[in-house]
Amino acid sequence: MTPQLQTQPLPTKQPEKVLYPDSDGQPMSDNTLQFAWIAKLKEGCEALFKDNPTVFVAGDLLWYPVEGDNKTRRAPDAMVVFGRPKGYRGSYQQWLEDNITPQVVFEILSPRNTLSEMALKLQFYSHFGVEEYYLYDPQRNDLTGWQRDETGLIVIESLDGWVSPRLGVRFVFAEPELEVIRPDGKRFLSYVELMEQRDEIEQQRDRMAAKLQELGIDPTQL
Repeated sequence: MTPQLQTQPLPTKQPEKVLYPDSDGQPMSDNTLQFAWIAKLKEGCEALFKDNPTVFVAGDLLWYPVEGDNKTRRAPDAMVVFGRPKGYRGSYQQWLEDNITPQVVFEILSPRNTLSEMALKLQFYSHFGVEEYYLYDPQRNDLTGWQRDETGLIVIESLDGWVSPRLGVRFVFAEPELEVIRPDGKRFLSYVELMEQRDEIEQQRDRMAAKLQELGIDPTQL
């Protein structure tokens, strides 16, 4: 009787785990003016939705729209995602975020940006479902915007006084720079402007307290 040969199954190659880097090696900004506007828009949107736990705001965060593909990616200067919780992320991996596309994206133009680079960004945001895309050139004080229709992102013809459907903010062409007005009528402010505003309020409070003391009134008892 011929013995049966025992055959071992051939080892199968395990698929390599796809890594999604948190950085693309590119600087966040090319100059102080660009950085200041990135910070103003990101922090302004953050403050606008600070009481809404389901609005995620990020600046210069890599967004990967396709699972298994770590080459298709962009890092918008600022982006707002409705329907996702706040919190830390090393990157925005869309398939882990209920497949929700960032609805609003901002880019701040720098002298290093090329026309082909910006055209590719527009193509990317249009293809992957961004609803509103705003491109601001702070050196020329020029704002361009696109809004989604059934065909993709189309340019907004007039932006002076335009109100973002998603954010509710209004864009006003002013000098020397663009103004972004919240629904409550307050402007997006830089950190320095916020500190100056706080200092002015404190000085007004101190002057009022001193005046009350002159009148024989203890302000701490009011």
